[in-house]
Amino acid sequence: MEVYLDNSATTRCYEGAAKLMYEIMTEHYGNPSSLHNKGVDAEKYVREAVKLIARNLKVEEKELYFTSGGTESDNLALMGCARANRRAGNHLITTCFEHPAVLNTMKELEEEGFRVTYLPVDERGVVRLSDLEEALCDETILVSVMYVNNEIGSVQPIEEIGALLKKRNRKILFHVDAVQAFGKFRIYPKKQGIDLLSVSGHKIHGPKGMGLLYVDSHVKIRPILFGGGQQKDLRSGTENVPGIAGLAEAVKECYTDFGEKTERLYTLREYFIGEIRKLEGTTVNGPQGREGAPHIVSVSFAGVRSEVLLHALEDKGIYVSSGSACSSNHPAVSGTLTAIGVKRELLDSTIRFSFSEFTTKEELDYTLESLRELLPVLRRFTRR
Repeated sequence: MEVYLDNSATTRCYEGAAKLMYEIMTEHYGNPSSLHNKGVDAEKYVREAVKLIARNLKVEEKELYFTSGGTESDNLALMGCARANRRAGNHLITTCFEHPAVLNTMKELEEEGFRVTYLPVDERGVVRLSDLEEALCDETILVSVMYVNNEIGSVQPIEEIGALLKKRNRKILFHVDAVQAFGKFRIYPKKQGIDLLSVSGHKIHGPKGMGLLYVDSHVKIRPILFGGGQQKDLRSGTENVPGIAGLAEAVKECYTDFGEKTERLYTLREYFIGEIRKLEGTTVNGPQGREGAPHIVSVSFAGVRSEVLLHALEDKGIYVSSGSACSSNHPAVSGTLTAIGVKRELLDSTIRFSFSEFTTKEELDYTLESLRELLPVLRRFTRR
C-alpha cells in the first residue's frame, strides 16, 4: 500500500486541472498579449480564472495578481508594500515562526533599514493579541501573520487581528500568508480586514509554479519584477495561462462540497491523534481538537530520530515529512517547535503527517500499524 501523508509539502493535482492544462499547452497555447485569435483564446482562460477566484474570495477582479507561487506572493506583498510606504514609517511586524518566504524577506528588509518586530506565540502556536497591540507604534506600516502554520497547523485569529489593526490605524497594512489555509477555510479578505493575501496552487491540488496575490485596491505597492508591464504593471512577465487555468480549476474543485470535505478531514485528524496518543513515548504538538487546521498533525516520538523514522516509514510505502519541505535541504532546529516550547530532546524526533481529501481511514490504520511495529525496534537500535 502507498500512503501519501505529506500534503502540506505538495498535493496530487486534480485530474480535471491536469487535463485542462494539457489541453491549453497543446491546443490553446497563444500568448494572452497577442492580438490574433490564438492570443484572444488564451486571454479568455485568464479572464475566466480571475472571475472564478474573485467570486470565491468575494473581492474585485482587478485586485488579483498571478505569481509563480506562495514565495513570490509573499515577497511581492512585503517588499512591494514596505518600499512603497516607507515615508509613512519603517516598522514591520510579523511572528517568530512564519514560513521562510516571510522570515527571510523580513531579514532582507532589515538590511534595507526597516525595523522588524517578531512576535512570540503561546504553547499552541497562537499569537497573543495583547503582544501585537503592545508592539504597534506610530511607525508601523505593515503586519504579516500566517493563517495556518505549515508545521503544526495552528490557526491564527486573523479576523480579530484585522479588526485590531483597523481600529488602531486604518493605514496599517495586513498581509496574510494563506498558503496552508486556502482550501481548508472560507476566506473573505474584505470581511476579515486582510489587505494582502498569498495563495499557492500546488497546496490545493493545483499546479506547481503557480500562485496568487490578492491586493486590496487601496494598497500602495511597488513591483519587484520589471518587464513588459503585464498585470497592471505590478507583475511583469507573460502570464502562465495553463497554470492560471489549472489554479482556477483547483479552486473550484476544492471548494465544491467544502463543508463535507472539511468535516471528514477533522474526523480523520481526531481519530489519528487519538490512536497516536496510545503509542508509548508520543507527544502531539500544537493545537488540539478543532482549534487547529483539519489537515496537519505534528507528533514527537521520544527516542527516535525523525529522519530515521521517516525513511523506515518510506520503506513501507508511507510518505511523511520531518518538518517543512521548504527547508528540508537546509537542516536546522525547527523555529516553530522551539517557539511553542517543545523539549530539546524532541526537536529532532518530530514527524509531520498532513492529509488531503484523498486520504482514507484505511491509510491511517496502515500507518498506525506500521508505527506500532517500527517504534520499539528503532528505539532498541537507538539505545545501542
